[in-house]
Amino acid sequence: MSKRARWSLIVIAVVAVGSVIATTAAKRGKKATEVRIDTVEPRDLVASVTASGQVQPQTKVDVAADISGRIVRLSVKEGEWVKKGQFLLEIDPQEYVAAMQRSEAALSASRAQAAQARANLLQAQRNYERSAEIKKANANLMSDEQLEQLKTQVEVNQALLEAQNHNVDQAVAAVKDAKSKLSKTVITAPMTGRITRLAVEEGETAVPGNFNKDAALLLTIADMSVLETKVKVDETDVSRIALGDSAVIQIDAFPDTTFLGKVVEISNSSVRAATAASTDQAIDYEVTIQLLNPPADTRPDFSTTAKIVTDQRGKALSIPIIALTVRENEDITPGDTSLPVGRQPQKEVGKKDVEGVFVVGTDNTVTFRPVKVGIAGDRFFEVISGLKQGDRIVGGTYQAIRELKDGDLVKQAEEKKPPTGTKK
Repeated sequence: MSKRARWSLIVIAVVAVGSVIATTAAKRGKKATEVRIDTVEPRDLVASVTASGQVQPQTKVDVAADISGRIVRLSVKEGEWVKKGQFLLEIDPQEYVAAMQRSEAALSASRAQAAQARANLLQAQRNYERSAEIKKANANLMSDEQLEQLKTQVEVNQALLEAQNHNVDQAVAAVKDAKSKLSKTVITAPMTGRITRLAVEEGETAVPGNFNKDAALLLTIADMSVLETKVKVDETDVSRIALGDSAVIQIDAFPDTTFLGKVVEISNSSVRAATAASTDQAIDYEVTIQLLNPPADTRPDFSTTAKIVTDQRGKALSIPIIALTVRENEDITPGDTSLPVGRQPQKEVGKKDVEGVFVVGTDNTVTFRPVKVGIAGDRFFEVISGLKQGDRIVGGTYQAIRELKDGDLVKQAEEKKPPTGTKK
């Protein structure tokens, strides 16, 4: 090799070494941000909606008074099991017995008056018929005026009889009404079940609930064999729930146990709750969940928290929820050759917020990459496109992800070890 060729190789080597040194120095001068680096992996994901409510029996009846009066007999206690038709309580019947007796007496009087009116009509008809026969035999013995008067008497008595018949009908209705009110003094169980609420005591006055249903409530009977919890779900989540969805339910009274349930009803109209400090209204929908395995000692109005499972994915490619961030993207456009085929985002002309993650390269620098996600589990998002298994991404902290930019250098944050003990 000639001397000139040897010098050329030396110069090239020196330049290469200088470039490496310069690059290393630049990287050393740039401080790395401590982050948590995660790997894109397949995981089992469960999407859910959480809401709170109270336990209620599927079937219950609020027994109220239809009449007013003092309760003279009460034969049941709260928590007691009763059968349909069983005697529960009696309201003082004396007033209603007297009212029925008065109505029956009025009916008898009306019937007597109707009988008298019928007899008067019969008499008037006979007088008219005899006079008509006499006039027919000899017109001089009976004038037309006399015959007309007799005919008028028949018509008057017929009208009186009709009036008395109506009085009888009215009296019959009054007797039925009196008997009905009297029958309402005795209250029996409308269904078989447990008395979950007893709102009165013997000696109290029952009042009808024409204007105040709560004041008229005597007791509540519930069928505790089928229990439900009604939860309020926000409008943004209710569209993800379907009839038959399974649910995991926690009852505050049983803190160490969870129970299964299923969605049996979703309300069509919203339940609006106005806030006191603002005119804005939270729009919620009532979702009814039937408990499949409630304990025997469950009581109405127990507080519950229901986790409704809306979707599931087995071994789905996923990323931590905290890793997904939003950037204003005006550089990455459809057809960008820096992105692999199939990962290029759909973007309109101009600026647009794009969801994505920061991918960690082999040199520990990060690049923002748009990602399309699917369902959300408790901690992870399903990845639809934009990443592949094994990709390293920035998975925390939240503050670090907010401040990262393309090209920033990162390093794995050291795990904080729990204290091993306390020195005395």
